[in-house]
Parts: sequence; structure tokens; C-alpha cells
Amino acid sequence: MISNAHIIKRFVSYVTIDTESDPNSQTTPSTEKQWDLANKLAEELKAIGMQDVNIDENAYIMATLPSNVDHDVPTIGFISHFDTSPDFTGANVTPQIIETYDGKDIILNEAENIILSPDYFEDLLQYKGQTLITTDGTTLLGADDKAGICEIVSAMEYLIQHPEIKHGTIKVGFTPDEEIGRGAHKFDVEKFGADWAYTMDGSQIGELEYENFNAAGAVVKIKGKIVHPGYAKDKMINSMYIATEFINSLPRLETPEHTEGYQGFFHLHNIEGDVEETTLHYIIRDHDMEHFEARKEVMVKLTNELNTQYGREVIFTEIKDQYFNMREKVEPVMHIVDIAEEAMKQLDIEPLIKAIRGGTDGSQLSYMGLPCPNIFAGGHNFHGRFEYVPVESMIKATEVICKIAELVALEDYK
Repeated sequence: MISNAHIIKRFVSYVTIDTESDPNSQTTPSTEKQWDLANKLAEELKAIGMQDVNIDENAYIMATLPSNVDHDVPTIGFISHFDTSPDFTGANVTPQIIETYDGKDIILNEAENIILSPDYFEDLLQYKGQTLITTDGTTLLGADDKAGICEIVSAMEYLIQHPEIKHGTIKVGFTPDEEIGRGAHKFDVEKFGADWAYTMDGSQIGELEYENFNAAGAVVKIKGKIVHPGYAKDKMINSMYIATEFINSLPRLETPEHTEGYQGFFHLHNIEGDVEETTLHYIIRDHDMEHFEARKEVMVKLTNELNTQYGREVIFTEIKDQYFNMREKVEPVMHIVDIAEEAMKQLDIEPLIKAIRGGTDGSQLSYMGLPCPNIFAGGHNFHGRFEYVPVESMIKATEVICKIAELVALEDYK
């Protein structure tokens, strides 16, 4: 199908463009630099022969591959995001190509002694003998989700170049700001015009997901009172001590590093503070809606209890829902998951049907009327210096896209 060299060249051309998003920005896209890749993608889609290529004022990209069959076929879509996480720098990405990986430690950065080791990241051993793309240890890679974009563009190019593969109308969509939870906010589902879609935004080869967390973000502000330390007796209120009390009052083992599978968590991901004021930034996650609501109530109850203890309002907690479990919207149309599963099986890929311990654009899009399961894009260790992607996984994901299109176009499709 597609050669390693071709997929590597395309992927590297994407990840070397900095597209880090910014949660503190109110614009769409949240960073001006996202336009650099967005405009490149729009031109590339035109160059490979896609039709109706459009990029709107918010950098959302849509394009169409027309049907090449003369019977009715559902219109399907494939979606990925081009921003990268603000958790770790995406500037000056310098990918390293590791050919025929030998299963041993990979030195990412000799000067800083940064090593990608299978002793710690056991998944590496799945890819012994394959070609890996890694970072140089100083940035993230951007496979989340530029691998997905690479696979979608490569699949469309392949289908255009091989008209003997029959398919219906296919829509592709690329979004900004997914990493800060806004990727679907301005996505025009009606304009996109698909009956259903797939996000190419999963991790290891074989992943197929139609369940995800219910998600909320919480901002907890603690008000203190600064007084000269020499005269502070019975006057100073140190907001950082109260913040510590709040943190330690939440279930210590219900955090990301102690949970797996369907277990939810509270995740403190940022603290800003001094004596006068401390702000805690949490994310709240749970697959079960009742448990999700209970977690939010725990934070509200703790806020009230501490305010009562201190005799006044010292803590102010604001909780906002971010997205919900797509399972409710996908289960009524489970054939769209079955098709993806069958496509993988026909390509000798073992489907790994599991719940996402996170969210994708697809979770929000499913609630906007576009059912949207998630398919592997191949990368591992997202959002950090140890991120890597096997080239063979990207090629397999590209084949899955083509196979799904082929299966949906069968005349006996139901």
C-alpha cells in the first residue's frame, strides 16, 4: 500500500510545525500558529484531488471525496485535530527515525541523558523490528493527533489513486483546539453532512473506542489575608495552608496514577498561589454518570465544610461540565462500531475495544448529532518527551480507513 518513506515524509512535515493550543486564549483557534498547519492542510487536500475543500474563519477544515459507486451509500466521515497539547512544548520538534527497532533502550538525548526504555514503557516491545518515530527528548512529538491527520490524508490520496476500490461519499474534517476541550465547539455538523464519522485519535494499534469519560473542570480559589509575618498572630490567613487542607481532604487514591479501566478520578493539574490567594485547577472524570455527579458533589460539599470550619467564605469553587460519555449516542447505532471492527479483522488487526480514559472531539460530536467512535492512530506516551509512533501502525490505520470505506460501499451493506 503506502510506503514507509511516504508516510514518514508526510508525518514529519506536520509535526515540525508548532501548533500548541492555549487554554487561556479566547480566540479560535486559540493560537495564531495553528493557522500555519491548517493552511498547509487545506492546500494539500486540494493537491491530492479532494473536492469542496474549505477552511473557515476559525480554521476548521472540511473536504469531500465523492462516491464512485452508482448505488446509495451512507456518507461517512473521518476527523482528527491538528493542535498539540499545552502540557509540554511542541516548538522545534526534531523527530528521530529508529529503523528496525531492536527492543533495547533508545537514547533520545545523550547530552541530557533522556532515555526511552522498554523497562519503563513496556509497550515498546510490541514494535520490535518496526520503524519508530520518536522525539529528541526536548519536546513532545505531536502524533496526538498529527498521526491521525497523516492517516486520513494518506487514505484519501490512496483511494483517489486507486478508483478500483469502491466507496461512497467520504467527508474529512480537521479541527483546532481539541487539546483544550474546544475542538468540536464550532464544528458545523450540518455542513459536514455525514451520517456518522470516526475520529482517528486513539493510541496503540487495534484500539476501537465508543465509551469515554464524563468530564468536568473545577477551579478552586482560596482567599487568604497577608499581614507582616512579625505581627501576624491571629491575623494572617495563609491561603496555601487551606489549599493543602482541601487537596488532602479529597480521596488520595482516586487520582490518575492510582486508577485504571472504568475507575474515575480527581486530577489536580495546576496550582498558583501565595499567602493572599491560591488557585487549584482540577479535572473530574468518571465513566458512570451517577459517579460523575457524586464526584462533583464531593468538591462542593468539601468547599462548604471548610468554609463552615473557618467561619466565613475562604473557598470558592466553580465547576463546569466539559463533555459526556458518547456511549449513550453510539449504542443505538452500534453497526458503525461493528464495521470498524470488521475492517480491522479483515486486515489481521486484533480489535481492542475499550473505554477511553479521556475524551476526543467524537464525544462532543456524538452529542451534536454525529455519532463518532474513535480508532487508533498509533502513537504512545502522548503529551510528553517520551512520545513515539510506529510507522507500521500509521500505515495500518490508513488501511483501516480505506477498508471501512470499502465495506460501507458494499451493495449488501445493512
